[in-house]
Amino acid sequence: MNQTLLIELLTEELPPKALSKLGAAFATGIVNGLKARDFLEEDSVATTYATPRRLAVSITKVRATSPDKQVREKILPVAIALDAEGNATAPLTKKLAAMGLSHIGVADMERAQDGKAESFFYTKLAAGSALQVGAQAALEETIAKLPIPKVMSYQRPDGETVQFVRPAHALIALHGASVLPLTLLGLTAANQTEGHRFLTEPGKRTVTIADAESYAATLAEAGKVVAGFDARKDAIRAALLAKAGADQVLMPEALLEEVSSLVEWPVVYECHFEEEFLAVPQECLILTMQTNQKYFALTDANGKLRSRFLIVSNIATDTPAAIIGGNERVVRPRLSDAKFFFEQDKKKSLESRLPLLKNVVYHNKLGTQAERSERVTSLAAAIAGRLGGDKALADRAARLSKADLLTDMVGEFPELQGIMGTYYARHDGEHEEVALAASEHYQPRFAGDSLPSTATGTAVALADKVETLVGIWAIGLQPTGDKDPFALRRHALGVLRMLVEKRLPLPISTLLGDAVAQFVAVPNFKDPTAEVTAFMLDRLRGMLRERGFSVNEIEAVVAQNPDRLDDIVQRLEAVQAFAALPESVSLAGANKRITNILKKNEEALAQAGTVKAELLQDAAEKALHAAMGRVAPEVDAAWAKGDFSATLKTLAQLKEEVDAFFNDVMVMAEDIALRNNRLALLSSLHGMMNRVADISKLAA
Repeated sequence: MNQTLLIELLTEELPPKALSKLGAAFATGIVNGLKARDFLEEDSVATTYATPRRLAVSITKVRATSPDKQVREKILPVAIALDAEGNATAPLTKKLAAMGLSHIGVADMERAQDGKAESFFYTKLAAGSALQVGAQAALEETIAKLPIPKVMSYQRPDGETVQFVRPAHALIALHGASVLPLTLLGLTAANQTEGHRFLTEPGKRTVTIADAESYAATLAEAGKVVAGFDARKDAIRAALLAKAGADQVLMPEALLEEVSSLVEWPVVYECHFEEEFLAVPQECLILTMQTNQKYFALTDANGKLRSRFLIVSNIATDTPAAIIGGNERVVRPRLSDAKFFFEQDKKKSLESRLPLLKNVVYHNKLGTQAERSERVTSLAAAIAGRLGGDKALADRAARLSKADLLTDMVGEFPELQGIMGTYYARHDGEHEEVALAASEHYQPRFAGDSLPSTATGTAVALADKVETLVGIWAIGLQPTGDKDPFALRRHALGVLRMLVEKRLPLPISTLLGDAVAQFVAVPNFKDPTAEVTAFMLDRLRGMLRERGFSVNEIEAVVAQNPDRLDDIVQRLEAVQAFAALPESVSLAGANKRITNILKKNEEALAQAGTVKAELLQDAAEKALHAAMGRVAPEVDAAWAKGDFSATLKTLAQLKEEVDAFFNDVMVMAEDIALRNNRLALLSSLHGMMNRVADISKLAA
């Protein structure tokens, strides 16, 4: 009979940052194990549960016994099973006995080709197995494959030493209301678990689960435990928003996940800290509350930090004063430390810290942070000059950009690098663009992050990322597989986003060339320009695919190895518009044919020169030449205006003449002069057609 199956493993507190993955892996492993053994229906539904002290899964419509199956088994090769007269050999008789098939003869077996030889096979009906057997195997397989961060050894009360992520105390295995006597980690399954550590009375902590269907409801009502991880997270989110009122709650997903992994019965309380701490940069206060205390900071509608914050407790009480007071006492020293670091750091200017960068090694093959700072500074000034920016501001911003690494605040909270640089630069009286560049030169930090808002910040951000790409690649530490310790993929995407989205008229070759020039003093430096360029173009393809362009459209543009990317989106949009025209298929196919012809006749083409009208003989080639002459001014005018769509759409006028040319004209004529003239005509057409993009890439 099909019923719901429940399996729960009760443990001591599990690692909070791993709980979500452990819960998902536990449920997925058991589901897959049962599915592989044919215990589940097509519409069986699994529900995952994970709390700080338990991993569980319930699955609907689980069979008590797996179905009988037809099993085809190989017996022996015919050459071994039969003697020269075709009679059964002793090995065959022995094999059949071992398989419990003594009652069958040669005539009962199937003779079939097995590779290069023939073999005997026998198909029999294998009885299904009991759920206890299948569930036991699935559970053991699942536990063996759990993504456990670190295994611990512990001794059970009976003296047995067990290894698991945390000591396990109880096991539930229910099929409907029936207990499956599974065993695991020295435990035998029953129908009892434990409720909340503090919200249930010590003598009444044991919770009996009557049947698998009532697991979550029983645990919530009798045990004060919200079993579902997502249910707890949703409840916490809703409670935070309700408690915040008109204020905004800062609740990063990672913090919400971690807090959901720390409580079984979440309750949100409001706490406060002294207003004087608001004089400290709010990023410092927010980070210390989130990182060290797992608290949720609040801001007003304008994003300014409030002196009240929210905590998620594991204890529900009508008198929470002790909980609130305790958390307020705990956070006060943390905020005091942040205030102390900030006040101490302000006593020294960023510029006064620069000499100390000589004591910080960037990489043993690339020198110190001071040497790197010089490279980035020179490169930022060069980039600013090429973009028409303020070279002096770029120089100053780049020179100070890493100084905050030596401050006490960043030493305590590395996540604040750049952010604190902006605060300290403003305190030192630096130009606002210099101050902003201290934080903005790290942007974009992640996918979807904003780009630097100023020209100075953009110049320094480009310099910082390109210097890293070129330097790290040159010493052989480029990304391999899923390993990218220096985040070169992220740096490349950051450079590409700035070039594309800010439409910067800066060639990649110039950018990399300027960067390479900064490494002249580095011993055994190998210019990686070609490899980095290819890497960036590959990243560009992925970035453009995410923006909705097709592979063929992207290849039409990127295959031309564009050096400037400020107009690449406009080119792609033009290619999209052209591809939608009815003439595009024919012209793309013709362009592909032209490309192949020209590639095979490069030597002849070099001697062909320009088209000579007097050598045009066939009506089709004369018509094509005339049409090209008529269309060329329109193409040139659209190109000059930067109207790529019009440039490509104008080419649609040539469809009939191009089709007629390939239908009626033999390009590879025996007359060399005639042949070369036709190659010159195709070369001219090819140049006209591929000015915006290589439209042959649109051909299927």
